[in-house]
Amino acid sequence: MKHLPKHLRPRWRYLAVGIESWPDARIGRRAFQREVWYAGQNLLGDPGSADADLTVVRFDFEDGAGEALVKVRHGELEAARAAIACVDEIDGSPVGIFVHGISGTIRAAEEKYLGRRGQVSKERNVVFGNEERVAVVRDGSADVRLDDAFAGATDLDLA
Repeated sequence: MKHLPKHLRPRWRYLAVGIESWPDARIGRRAFQREVWYAGQNLLGDPGSADADLTVVRFDFEDGAGEALVKVRHGELEAARAAIACVDEIDGSPVGIFVHGISGTIRAAEEKYLGRRGQVSKERNVVFGNEERVAVVRDGSADVRLDDAFAGATDLDLA
């Protein structure tokens, strides 16, 4: 079977997506893909979701921060960005998702936008709410461990 000529092949764009959550969140590629599909289907409907064809190509998540590369059809960028922005929870963990940038090739997206997680997280003891607690600190913000959850804080909130 012959390949399609170049002018008939589908054209793709790649969204470099950043993901943030609590430090103890365990998020996998499959769960992220499922939530992206559901968000696309809920916002765009079945035909719009099929047109956008949101597919996770690369995924990396650990210690509450991660990144993904999502493949989208060329003319559907705005719809895809809107659908991805609708993802607010994955496997019961709240997440913040933002688009670093858009590229025409996987290689260019990886070189320009991915792998730049310069945030180094570390645990330290802090005083929060007049009690000493354990916190995961990243770039001026801290996730303070409460009894069974986390609270977000900044350096000004901590003593």
